[in-house]
Amino acid sequence: MAKRKSSGQRKRTSRQHSAWDVLNKKTVDCRKCPRLIEHCQTIAETKRRAYLDEDYWGGPVPNFGDPNAKLLVVGLAPGAHGANRTGRMFTGDRSGDWLFRALHKAGFANQAESTGLEDGLTLNGAAITNACHCAPPDNKPTRDEIENCREWFRSTIELLPVQVFVGLGQVGWRAVVDFARDQGWYSGKLPKFSHGAELDLGDGRWLIGSFHPSQQNTFTGRLTEEMLDEVFNKARQLVDRPEQMCH
Repeated sequence: MAKRKSSGQRKRTSRQHSAWDVLNKKTVDCRKCPRLIEHCQTIAETKRRAYLDEDYWGGPVPNFGDPNAKLLVVGLAPGAHGANRTGRMFTGDRSGDWLFRALHKAGFANQAESTGLEDGLTLNGAAITNACHCAPPDNKPTRDEIENCREWFRSTIELLPVQVFVGLGQVGWRAVVDFARDQGWYSGKLPKFSHGAELDLGDGRWLIGSFHPSQQNTFTGRLTEEMLDEVFNKARQLVDRPEQMCH
């Protein structure tokens, strides 16, 4: 029988959810990068033929997941006709199909599919963010645009009780390492990114590298379903460590 939460626990949970909602609203309202905002809106107006009848999100995409997440997945940026269309990280494209299937297998998601905001998907103990919250032209945000998003990246990590990061691709990996350096968790050189690489960030926090589940990687076989499953199985093991091992 599940234990009932105390009044104090319920209040802390409520505050955490409220802070999460406030952060997401601020992210959605951000207009620091005119080039990206214009691109997101242009894509939303022109659309892809398969989605002509849909209303696109067309702007900064908020974080998605559990406000008490111990696992944070860090991607690059929303897909032009994926998250920029649906308004939810990794939702509505093939990259998301791979990611949510792996999260479901590892027990972080209640279902393996993600098609839109009303599909019933929830994450348990995990959250997803991006180094850049707007869909960039050619999927390549500039260094300045990523820097502009660092405020949201920092606020996300400071809010969540994160113990394990999964960096999807070189950009996601580096974003975590740079933040860890700024916080004084990690003082070494920038470690080389590779799939399955593990980095001890200090104070019980870990970073795991994974090839991004983009079509470029999945269609060519550079990333297989088994390889992605291994990453999130490792993340599950680290998240489930006894509490005393995390400090």
